[in-house]
Formats: sequence, C-alpha cells, structure tokens
Amino acid sequence: MTLTLLIGGARSGKSSLALRLAEGEVVFIATAEALDDDMRTRIEAHRAERPESWRTVEEPRNLAGALRAAPPEACVVIDCLTLWVANTMDEELAREAAAIAAARQGDTIVVTNEVGMGIVPENELARSYRDLLGRVNAIWADAADRVLLVVAGRTLELA
Repeated sequence: MTLTLLIGGARSGKSSLALRLAEGEVVFIATAEALDDDMRTRIEAHRAERPESWRTVEEPRNLAGALRAAPPEACVVIDCLTLWVANTMDEELAREAAAIAAARQGDTIVVTNEVGMGIVPENELARSYRDLLGRVNAIWADAADRVLLVVAGRTLELA
C-alpha cells in the first residue's frame, strides 16, 4: 500500500501524527530501550498514547525481522528510525528494512528525526551518527511513497 516517512525535529509532532494516520489492525514497532529513568518515563508516556488494541513489538535492532513478522495487511508504525540507527549504526540494515517496508501490502508509517539542520557536532562519534542518520533518512525517503516534514505539528509534503 503506502510507505509514509514522517521527518522533523525533536518534539515536532511526528509521533502524534503517526498515531493519527494509523488505521485498522496496527503493529507498533518501538525501537527505544529504557536505559535510564528519563527514557523509561518517555517510553511509558508513549505507551499511554497508543490504543490498547494495537500490538506493540519492542525491537531496538532487528527491524527487518519485525517488519517480516508483522501481518501482511496490518498497518505498521515504526517509532523511530533515529533510535534504531543509534542502536545499529548500520546503513546496509537500513537499506534492507526500507526495501521490506516498501514492499509490504499494508501501510507503513515511519518516524525519524532530521538532525542535519543544526550545528556540526564537536566529537567524531556524534558527527558519524549525524551523517549516517542523514543517509538512512535519504534511503527511506527514496523508498517512501510519501514524505512529510513535520514542524510544530504542521506538515509539508516533500517531493
């Protein structure tokens, strides 16, 4: 059906939009890991926003496997590529997962952060991550049928 990529800054409304766009049987693939109290609190807040009827799959690394395991006609929401890339740091895994998502029968809605509009990070690891996420976002945008830039809860369709 349709692969939709929602891209924007932190707290721009991407996740809320993904929840509004998802319809029917929904599988929510969560990529975050609760490694500290702040992240645990954020994860709990996100869980509370989702309908109880949705199936949640917590998968911080094997995104391709989680996509393959989802029922073919189900709507899949992936939240988010930003954390998944931090967990894997692997561009080839991103290509594989994007191809699987694009070939799905059901709709797929993917959330990711745009990190290339800020300052250049001071340390090498942060620069490598920013550069990799930029490439991964471009891979997913190329695979997507629809790309929406989300800013302050508003959207702009990108061609």
